[in-house]
Amino acid sequence: MFSVELLLIVGCLLLGLLIGSFLNVVIWRVPRGESIVSPPSACPECGHEIRWYDNIPVISWLVLRGKCRDCGAPISGRYPLVELGTGLLFGYMAWIFGYSWELPAFLYLAAISVALGLIDLDVKRLPNLIVLPSYLVAGALLLLPAFVTPAWDSYLNAWLGAVALFGFYFLLAFIYPAGMGFGDVKLAGVLGLYLGWLGWGSLIVGGFLGFLLGALVGVAMMIGRRAGRKTMIPFGPFMLVGALIAIGAGDAVTDWYVGLLGA
Repeated sequence: MFSVELLLIVGCLLLGLLIGSFLNVVIWRVPRGESIVSPPSACPECGHEIRWYDNIPVISWLVLRGKCRDCGAPISGRYPLVELGTGLLFGYMAWIFGYSWELPAFLYLAAISVALGLIDLDVKRLPNLIVLPSYLVAGALLLLPAFVTPAWDSYLNAWLGAVALFGFYFLLAFIYPAGMGFGDVKLAGVLGLYLGWLGWGSLIVGGFLGFLLGALVGVAMMIGRRAGRKTMIPFGPFMLVGALIAIGAGDAVTDWYVGLLGA
């Protein structure tokens, strides 16, 4: 028998699969300045519009064996992976926040994390069209728990966190502009908003993890001779992954570190 918590996680996972299908469109079209609502999705090889039953997340790709129904052209395995990844992130947020007023805000973060992370990997850019409205969307969604719970202290900390992380990244970009893009600075404010809501410990852990993950991957790529010291590596994905980890484990890491200091 399913518990109500498990039902929520499964429900959010399924919702994430559907959102992931839409994010595939966002990831492809937004960097190219194309509309995300029209025209309908079509095969890039033969131009046939994708039928609704060929657009069921993950399942349609498996049924079609990764090929277009009309011309047999291969369909990238990235599409179902984006759908599955988004579903898992939605389930992750539901597992952390449960039935709470915070959940919608963090589901939104999960969605933009997938879109922004992959766009940054593709074109080394974090589009303003997604980042800038996220300040308003996240701020509005976090008003729900701030008002209902109430949790106005957390809401104030959220905006202080946004200012703090934005300011820190802005300083880094000012000191060494070649190593930090302004898109990263703007994204830092959004992540600071969410991490600040959770607390200063989560903010510090999330910010630190972004740099740690970036450094580890950079060193690994240099050892594998896939990058040099001057190779530009998108930093947005590391910021996003660091923040997502901190959302689930920030308090635990903070308590562990404080325990070491007190030992």
